[in-house]
Amino acid sequence: MLNVKWRPVAIIAAIVLLVHFIVRSPYIEYRLSQTDDNGAALQPDREDALPSNQAPANMKHPLPVTVTVTQNAEAPQTVTSIVKETVYIDNDLKDEVLEKASAAFVVLTRNQDLKALRESLAQLEAQFNRRYHYPYVFLNNEPFSDEFKEKIQEVVSGECQFGLIPEEHWSYPDFINQTRAAEVRKDMKERKVIYGGHESYRHMCRYESGFFFRHPLMDQYKWYWRVEPGVKFACEIDYDPFLFMERNNKKYGFTISIKEVIETIPTLWNTTMQFMDKHRHLIPATNLMEFVTDKDGDYNRCHFWSNFEIASLDFMRSDQYLAYFDYLDRAGGFFYERWGDAPVHSLGVSMFLNKNEVHWFEDIGYYHGPLWNCPKNEMNRNKKCWCLGDQSTEVKYKAWSCTLDFVELTNP
Repeated sequence: MLNVKWRPVAIIAAIVLLVHFIVRSPYIEYRLSQTDDNGAALQPDREDALPSNQAPANMKHPLPVTVTVTQNAEAPQTVTSIVKETVYIDNDLKDEVLEKASAAFVVLTRNQDLKALRESLAQLEAQFNRRYHYPYVFLNNEPFSDEFKEKIQEVVSGECQFGLIPEEHWSYPDFINQTRAAEVRKDMKERKVIYGGHESYRHMCRYESGFFFRHPLMDQYKWYWRVEPGVKFACEIDYDPFLFMERNNKKYGFTISIKEVIETIPTLWNTTMQFMDKHRHLIPATNLMEFVTDKDGDYNRCHFWSNFEIASLDFMRSDQYLAYFDYLDRAGGFFYERWGDAPVHSLGVSMFLNKNEVHWFEDIGYYHGPLWNCPKNEMNRNKKCWCLGDQSTEVKYKAWSCTLDFVELTNP
């Protein structure tokens, strides 16, 4: 029996230990580390707080698309085959030399994106790049500030390069009628078309469609992984996706595929058909056009969500893709409508590649608001994911997703 006079001391010691274990829990440590711009702790209902993934059944999707929301749907039984590294590396060994591809992360961003981007890169480093130290290329249509460069380099392990986008790549071509373009923006804004009134968004879509891979800082690389501010990486990536692509003759990798908002691309499909008719010699007999068409051959609006891409720069620089981009550019749809880089990339991939050359990274837990790609079942556990499989887009928004349609396509 504990002596009475020591009992208060024992109680105090127990309380101290209890508080210590609570504060040291991984979730509490994460939440305490999350603060807003004023240093205040984030609240759970804040948009930038750690997502709980417990969306109510009547959740409204922010994009103007009608979707069917299915809660607790049975997870699709698909399998991602990955090439494991032949070398074992301890997660704590920073200087271990691994075989690497000629690759870089590419990030189109602005100085004001610093906070959101640092959080995304910290997750990417923790889940993958702390073991591989791949370099980063940051691109901006305005000069990066010294603070931006310093703060970014604090959270990444790879070399950082900061590039200024040439003015001719982020401006109106001389064949665009700017008065007409302004009238289109005004009309689309009044009709509440998503990003319809944004001028800078159109320059961004055009740049991502046809120019980022031509920046001199990208010349030395063969592969790129696109990263955007505010995205989340929820699972351990215990192999090298670049080497997986290279070793398996893949050219384009994605995580999420969905249907485009038709009001943004009313003539994109017809323009693409005109290109194909005039350039039949560029279109291989074995392609992926089934992904973007329905059984009657009409455009189904499916596209790979290009905010996440791991892809071949040789493909993007190829004569056939450049010919397609130049044809679209001359048609004016980036400014006279609101063509996005996602459907443009996807139509290019579908025309010029076959299914064996395209890969769904089912095992990479990835979030770009408001959509998830999250591994299911045993894969979720093996990858130490903090996302929930039933929140993945192809499960939660099955009628709006195109991913399982891709999976079901036959290989050539």
